[in-house]
Amino acid sequence: MFGFNKDAFPTPCEEGVTRRILTYSDNLMMCEIRFEKGAKGNFHSHVHEQITYVAKGSFLFTIDGETKTVREGDSVYMPSRANHGVTCLEEGILVDVFSPKREDFLKHKSI
Repeated sequence: MFGFNKDAFPTPCEEGVTRRILTYSDNLMMCEIRFEKGAKGNFHSHVHEQITYVAKGSFLFTIDGETKTVREGDSVYMPSRANHGVTCLEEGILVDVFSPKREDFLKHKSI
């Protein structure tokens, strides 16, 4: 019922990017993604729906060929199977919510 950031250990992703799994159930998962300036979340797609909230910084998001700059307080929706990627324009933090949970993240979780 409660997720404490101090208990969520970072997992390295792409260069300059780490992920913390914060809380999850079978149907939802929330993660904190930290980016160094210039770091990229490589283009990919997945069956999960995803909503991302920009907690800090600014990012260049591309979703199915459409590119926009998003800043602190903005949010982004990625439909299931949408091809998407991101470039961090200044040091930042994203909060990703997935439905259903990302089993692949749980397999690579650092402890």
